[in-house]
Amino acid sequence: MANFFSDNKDLQYHLSHPLMRKIIELKERNFADAAVYDYAPQNTDDALDSYRRVLEIVGDVCGEVIAANAEEVDHEGPRVENDHVVYAAGTARNIEALKAAGLSGMTLPRKYDGLNMPVTCFAMANEMVARADAGFENIWGLQDCAETLNEFASEEIKQKFLPWVSAGATCAMDLTEPDAGSDLGAVMLKATYDEAAGLWRLNGVKRFITNGDGEVSLVLARSEEGTSDARGLSMFVYDKRDGGVKVRRIENKLGIKGSPTCELVFTNAPAQLVGDRKMGLIKYVMSLMNAARLGIAAQSTGLCEAAYREALKYAGEREQFGKPIIKFAAISEMLSNMEAKTLAARALLYETARFVDIYKQYNHISHERSLEGDERAEMKFYNRLADGFTPLAKMFASEYANQMAYDAIQIHGGSGFMKDYPCERLYRDARIMNIYEGTTQLQVVAAINHVTKGTYREQIMRYEEALSAENVADIAARLAALRGTFDKAVDKVESLDKQTPGFKDLHSRRLVEIAGYIIMTHILARQAAENEEYLRPARIFCKYASAKIAEAAAYIEESTSADVEMLRA
Repeated sequence: MANFFSDNKDLQYHLSHPLMRKIIELKERNFADAAVYDYAPQNTDDALDSYRRVLEIVGDVCGEVIAANAEEVDHEGPRVENDHVVYAAGTARNIEALKAAGLSGMTLPRKYDGLNMPVTCFAMANEMVARADAGFENIWGLQDCAETLNEFASEEIKQKFLPWVSAGATCAMDLTEPDAGSDLGAVMLKATYDEAAGLWRLNGVKRFITNGDGEVSLVLARSEEGTSDARGLSMFVYDKRDGGVKVRRIENKLGIKGSPTCELVFTNAPAQLVGDRKMGLIKYVMSLMNAARLGIAAQSTGLCEAAYREALKYAGEREQFGKPIIKFAAISEMLSNMEAKTLAARALLYETARFVDIYKQYNHISHERSLEGDERAEMKFYNRLADGFTPLAKMFASEYANQMAYDAIQIHGGSGFMKDYPCERLYRDARIMNIYEGTTQLQVVAAINHVTKGTYREQIMRYEEALSAENVADIAARLAALRGTFDKAVDKVESLDKQTPGFKDLHSRRLVEIAGYIIMTHILARQAAENEEYLRPARIFCKYASAKIAEAAAYIEESTSADVEMLRA
């Protein structure tokens, strides 16, 4: 029987990371729930064992149900009937299997019938679901919308919606519009307060909404009459059972075809305000998007794993010139690089998730009591790392998903171009990942300040200080040299940007990529120091990263102010 957790030693390694103990202690609040709920853990080891058991259940459903339905779902897709979405039959079976296994509300507190699991574990579940079917991950993974309600909504709203999500209600975040894609400040869907009914009414159109007919929807709408910028936007929660929203159409997409991407028409749809007016985009969507970007990083990593496994399997079975093609150096090198990139993407994903977990738990605790001085300092520290690492994780994982899907088809040769093999579907599914929830270019915009303000360099120095194991001495020496290359590139870009504004913009992606390659290599080297199984892929990735950094650094070194002027011409 296929189990996508049990067959992945890397996931098990990350579950046992030392920071998980700190995360558990913060999440479980001294295990107070054990006195109230008989299924709550009584100590750290009990919690880890509970997480492992839940992830094994997720892995079993993914391997036995979701993966088996993936091709059928891709072929059938969802449809619109009577102004609402009807899922493909396989999608409906997936949802029921996960509901029956009790795998909804994974991160929600137990008082709302949730499993109270850390973000890191939810990311692992998302990765496994995406490995089985990346399109379905878009539906199931959106339960994370409930975290925004848990963080910002009133207790009345929490009591109404969170247990429903824990019972399996599907979710959506209704943000983009025909004239407001990445520029969410231009959202014009109108929210008007109905005094007689004591609620808000939503009117307008939303477009490109993933799982747009979800049962619980977070909606960004313009609540302030006469405004046209972000300050006039608020966040609302909409209950599908109340009516007022119709699905105009489902987009006909290249990939992730099982996930309905909808155009929605709101007509006096009743909704409730989440948090404070005018903070919809400034505060709540920013939190929602950061969580979504971590989710796409997990989705992308799952697709990397699927593509690598498909390529490895085919290369071992396909014979040419009297031997399996895996025996040919060109194929063997491709597979080695695919493995190293998958491990690197996953290493960055879970490093980021751990930072997010610690920051978020301190934030939740701060709503329950005043934090001590050292707790506030630690929350600030991990918040900064979470903000810096999230765009890196989304950027690299989504770009690697595309590269891996491409390489999987290449290894399959002509067969990979046919619908007889899953890699064709993976290739189509991957293409959206470096586009939605903020393109790679927007991730660079989010990340570049962490280059110039030193977030990445400071963390790189911490990694350097901790990397002392003898078995990775060669990687450590190479990383120190690469950090020198990074410093030189940053100094040049900042210096010339003062003379020619726009020079930093021109080279932002190169600087962010250099930082990312160094960070991922460091995390892999740390894993190799702890476990010899990671030594070979860590060395392979170090060579790959060194080449990519040399290319980017050389481009920066050869660049002058004239390059900026030429682009403006």
